[in-house]
Amino acid sequence: MNRIKKITVTTLMAFGFYVNQASAIDLKVEPQNWWVGMKHQKVELLLKGDNIQGTTWQLVPYADVSLSSVSFGDSPNYAFVTLNIGEDAKPGVLTLKNQDLNLSFNYELQARVDGSRERVGFSSEDVIYLLNPDRFANGDLSNDSVPAMIEKAQPNFRGGRHGGDIQGVIDHLDYLADMGFSQIWMTPVRENNMPSYSYHGYAMTDFYRIDPRMGNNALYKTLVDEAKSRNIGIIMDMVLNHSGSEHWWIKDKPTLDWINFGGEFSSTTHARQTVQDPHASEYDKKQFVEGWFVPSMPDLNQRQRHMSNYLIQNAIWWIEYAGLSGIRVDTYSYSDKAFLSEWTERIMEEYPNFNIVGEEWTPNSAIASYWQRGKQNRDGYMSSLPSVMDFSLQEALIQALNEEESWNTGWIKVYQSIANDFQYPDPDNLLIFADNHDMSRVYSQLKQDLNKTKLAMSLLLTTRGIPQIYYGTEVLLDNTPSDDHGDIRIDFPGGFPEHKQDAKTGLGLNKSQQEMQAHLRQLLQLRKANPVLHKGKLVHFSPFDGIYAYARIQEEQQVLVLLNKSKQKQSVVLSRFGEFLKSVSQGKDLLTGQMIRLQDTIDVAPMSTTLLLLQH
Repeated sequence: MNRIKKITVTTLMAFGFYVNQASAIDLKVEPQNWWVGMKHQKVELLLKGDNIQGTTWQLVPYADVSLSSVSFGDSPNYAFVTLNIGEDAKPGVLTLKNQDLNLSFNYELQARVDGSRERVGFSSEDVIYLLNPDRFANGDLSNDSVPAMIEKAQPNFRGGRHGGDIQGVIDHLDYLADMGFSQIWMTPVRENNMPSYSYHGYAMTDFYRIDPRMGNNALYKTLVDEAKSRNIGIIMDMVLNHSGSEHWWIKDKPTLDWINFGGEFSSTTHARQTVQDPHASEYDKKQFVEGWFVPSMPDLNQRQRHMSNYLIQNAIWWIEYAGLSGIRVDTYSYSDKAFLSEWTERIMEEYPNFNIVGEEWTPNSAIASYWQRGKQNRDGYMSSLPSVMDFSLQEALIQALNEEESWNTGWIKVYQSIANDFQYPDPDNLLIFADNHDMSRVYSQLKQDLNKTKLAMSLLLTTRGIPQIYYGTEVLLDNTPSDDHGDIRIDFPGGFPEHKQDAKTGLGLNKSQQEMQAHLRQLLQLRKANPVLHKGKLVHFSPFDGIYAYARIQEEQQVLVLLNKSKQKQSVVLSRFGEFLKSVSQGKDLLTGQMIRLQDTIDVAPMSTTLLLLQH
């Protein structure tokens, strides 16, 4: 075994490297630091360096901190060192030594920010703005191409990097706050050092490092702080199922079972129903969970103990380091379900008021509800995941607005989707949306119909759940006739120097874009000003005459919502709402400010939204 002379070690906190300056041998340590006062008192350090297997590690004595175990993988270049950090441990710098290698390094224990454990995650009070940072705004032209990164900027290629970055998001925070958004979910901004199509961020090559074409770790923290000063939270998009094929651990796997199927590509079936299916074969269940998406995204084996620890600690590290208000988990059900239970439980134990939403892409609420915390599943599976994405409502909403009305088409699809809420332990905590980065834009799906798009936004911002709006919806971004992901993730108007339109300032927007932006801004402001719209009990009525009607009720406050997709004015008989209209004499239309006397009927304009605040 190679022997390394005793050296002076420099800590590079941004990348987790402890560098041997004398012989240029690096010791990589992840996580780069930890905190005192965490509920879970152990942290497992992954150490990577040449020929460290089988060597002896010791901790220089430090009050209420101990080295509880050291283990090794199959590669000679890894060690796993577990520290126990007691309740009385103080912030400071630990020193770990390896006598066999005559090597030592420092490891920092930091103090937690006041109130970190009590942080409140996103909720139904919020509206989330989803954006692809590479396509949103280029705030720093100098990092469009970075020498150390394989893929360079190709702004004219729909599958290439366009140059958007974290600084571009910071530059638009005032605009988003003025619109009324209170949370931002960015698709991943961590390092994706892949040869091509890396702009989307889902093929990570370093889980602890912000991609330098997006900025750096410090700038990400600046984004969180700047957003917080405007009452906006930041939700991190996390990937537990896979990494990118250029990740440093692929060429030198810590253990032989680090990657599913022995590190060789075998495609997933995408048959998510096998997880719940009581009749499913073991072969099909294995192929779904352990199979890979594509050869460039190796599937991680979360049954491997060190791997599961790595992913759990990585999530907690980012919450604590950056000050996150939530996590969105990509391809949630594709990971090992026992691991998912432990991952969510550990995070929610550490942050009891936090929120995490998992992507389970299915219109079947029976499958999606399986994953939500509190569900009593037939197989006994217990989840700690607070929220799931409501793909059922998304599909139903598009169908409802595109179909002609009948007893089994049109608004009835939305009514039936929401009627299935009995399957969810907490339907108010579902994430609801009309589109996202993986599907055609809502304006495109609704065949470029402005009024239908306005109705879709009206429903999302007044029904139960946590609304998510995809960036550019407010100015009718459109991918017609293409459904290529590069066109769905179109550049945000005004985010790049050459643009002739600017959504932030209104420059060059046409009349329809201005109308949509104003409608969405008004809805967002009304939702914020009237808590009944995001906290009230939902009571809905079977659709009639092209109208979907429902009420939000909170104590003495009541709002009647009438969504009319008919192209004719409708005269609505109010007696059908008699159960909560008793003693109500008039209502205020929140969108127009008009006072309306409530007698026998109320006229509803064609293709319109009515938000009637009832007054006794």
